[in-house]
Amino acid sequence: MLYEIVNDFPHEILNAKNPPFISLYQPTHRYSPENKQDVIRFKNLMREVEDSLKRKHPKREITNIMKPFYAIAGEKMFWNYTLDGLAVLAAEDKCIVYNIPRSVKEVAVVADSFYIKPLIRIFQSADRYHLLGLNRKEFKLYEGNRYGFKEIKIPPDIPTTIEEALEGIYGRKEPSLSARTVSSTGSGVFYGQGSKKDIIDSETEKFFRYVDKVVWENYSRPTGLPLMLIALKEHHTFFKKISRNPFLMKEGIETAFDSLTVNELKDAAWKKMEPIYLGKTKKLIDAYELARSKFLATDDLAHIARATLANNVGTLLIEADRIIPGKINRETSELIEGDLKDAEVGDILDDLAELVFKNKGEVVALPKERMPTNTGAAAICRY
Repeated sequence: MLYEIVNDFPHEILNAKNPPFISLYQPTHRYSPENKQDVIRFKNLMREVEDSLKRKHPKREITNIMKPFYAIAGEKMFWNYTLDGLAVLAAEDKCIVYNIPRSVKEVAVVADSFYIKPLIRIFQSADRYHLLGLNRKEFKLYEGNRYGFKEIKIPPDIPTTIEEALEGIYGRKEPSLSARTVSSTGSGVFYGQGSKKDIIDSETEKFFRYVDKVVWENYSRPTGLPLMLIALKEHHTFFKKISRNPFLMKEGIETAFDSLTVNELKDAAWKKMEPIYLGKTKKLIDAYELARSKFLATDDLAHIARATLANNVGTLLIEADRIIPGKINRETSELIEGDLKDAEVGDILDDLAELVFKNKGEVVALPKERMPTNTGAAAICRY
């Protein structure tokens, strides 16, 4: 396979060292007939990439560099399973593809670094969350943010139903319940450990403890994302009582998760998450203003570039939809203006974000109306 479809970000391809670095983004469609035009738009963006490559590379090299793109364009099944947006990153004979659950602007950039700002915005932790749909019989897990929402595919070796879970724990569904009919009315005498209600409650508790452990160990602990519960009211009380997951939110959605469509789940969850997201972004902006009062923050791009190259930026806020064509001279820290058609020119804001990422700093992309500055960036320094 000349390309790989991935979901993780940051991805190891960002560690590539040798240009050219190709970044291609385009909006796509989930359904026919709208999606019939997507491959045409992709081929048009491919031509833009080829035109940029022609400035520095011979035709034979360009053909080799573009092989993954030709493969994507020619794969009919690929275009039948797109979402709302597409991102393709390629360098050093590697190519990765993201199917994105939100629309993106068309961009085709060949530069000395990747253009990753749209991916930062989609994968940033500020607004991501997990949603746990739970009832007495099964559970499902979803991941979402303000732009998209999807069900997480639980590995087949992890049971998701009470029957499978209890069978895996005890070797059989336990405790068992049987009945003997003693009258023509069909009434029965139940044998087992306690009443039918006690047995159901016991099985439910075992299942909920199992679900709590699975979600914590495999999803909450590795990501640190908030976990929202959607279940009937009585299950909220029960699950929160036994849960040991510190990321479980106090507020959840009190309804049966299997009674809602995926879009209804997404809308209901974001109503709960939006105030939390806005609170987080306000804290970031307040932290920036406080740091600036202590001369530990700046919105000057030249100053930010110098601080970034010195590994002195702990948090970087960037304007999500803004592009400032140019590049950073990494030896002198000088900002050099340029044209995106030039294969050595990218987006200065994106380059700053990538450098901060590599230095283990935090990068948050905000819409223009939430930015505390008008330069496109705001940096909080480490010292």
